[in-house]
Amino acid sequence: MRTTVTQRGQTVIPADLRRKYGIAEGTQVEWIDTGAGLKVIPIPSDPVASLRGLGKGERLVARLLEERRRDRANE
Repeated sequence: MRTTVTQRGQTVIPADLRRKYGIAEGTQVEWIDTGAGLKVIPIPSDPVASLRGLGKGERLVARLLEERRRDRANE
């Protein structure tokens, strides 16, 4: 998808992308300069709630306990 930047530095986020990523009026976006290009990241209204369930199936508790066992063994 391609958009044009106006004289005032504004551009339009295509409707398909706004729907896909839940970008609505008032949504803040973060512009990140990677050195090779730009990334535009929408900031959710409740960032903590948006992370809920992200680690599902990762066995995080088991990994934490294993790390603690290794730490104790190295002391």
